[in-house]
Amino acid sequence: MNSVQKLRWGILGSANIAIGSVIPGLQQSELNEVTAIASRDLDKAQQTADKLGIEKAYGSYEAILEDGSIDAVYIPLPNHLHREWTIRAAQAGKHILCEKPLALTEKEALEMVEACADAGVHLAEAFMYRHHPRYDQIREIIASGEIGEIRGIHSTFSFNNSGSSGNVRFRKEWGGGALYDIGCYSISAARLLLVQEPKAVTVIGMFSPEHDQVDMMASGLLEFDNHVGVTFDSSMWAAFRNTLEVLGSDGIIEVPSAYIARQDSSSNFFVTSGGERREVEVQQVNHYALQGDDMARAVLQGKELRFAPSDAAANMKVLEACLRSAEERTRITL
Repeated sequence: MNSVQKLRWGILGSANIAIGSVIPGLQQSELNEVTAIASRDLDKAQQTADKLGIEKAYGSYEAILEDGSIDAVYIPLPNHLHREWTIRAAQAGKHILCEKPLALTEKEALEMVEACADAGVHLAEAFMYRHHPRYDQIREIIASGEIGEIRGIHSTFSFNNSGSSGNVRFRKEWGGGALYDIGCYSISAARLLLVQEPKAVTVIGMFSPEHDQVDMMASGLLEFDNHVGVTFDSSMWAAFRNTLEVLGSDGIIEVPSAYIARQDSSSNFFVTSGGERREVEVQQVNHYALQGDDMARAVLQGKELRFAPSDAAANMKVLEACLRSAEERTRITL
């Protein structure tokens, strides 16, 4: 029996998201294998490789790009390094899965998209939640008209890690802050479900002197066509939540755990229509694995990525405007 061809991955860095979620997801997927990991500290790379059963460990990111046996790279580096290493990886002929947010600005994101197009490689932003089948179910319910016309969306994502010293999320020049770290999910989800771009944004932020003046809390309003407002809040200094509510003229969709979907817990959501509330059962899957298989099918089978890199640049445009709105305390039109 012939073995299934797999996409061979190199990992740039040993960030927690890589070790705890993305690498295990790739290893559990159908069409991927992780063959190498790099760190600026070779010992750290080797320890991670040994722990996760990865064949090769490198002491530099350049070594990953020079390895001709690697097809694709995953970039979980701090946000300010996304542009540089995406472009360098593209020039080395590697396909790229880059952590969210794709960049620090729309301009940077567009440069990355262009560099990958010029090199003929695929680029995807690592919004794993979009690959979970429940979002297809949610979109189908909206399209069916069961909850009527969408009147509004409310999204939350918060946790409290304010006491975490040395966290890269607390470095302003590195693209730190709650908007870039988790507010991007709410923006991404709103654009996904409404299938349009916002016309204006207004955000109030809590910028903390204790955390290099990054936004530790941000509450926002995105204005869409048809008088639809999307409200959201994101925080790294508040109690934990991650929820999504879609309010329709005739019903409501509630997603209790909107962006975090663990295989060992329920990812079900609720629909209220006709005066009755029902629970929609959702298959328990590893959305990190599905994210990897989407890239693998694009590279190995010539299929289109589910989400084009231009979508990531569009999300970056909104995200950048939200941060500017919070900093300037003003409404920003797009």
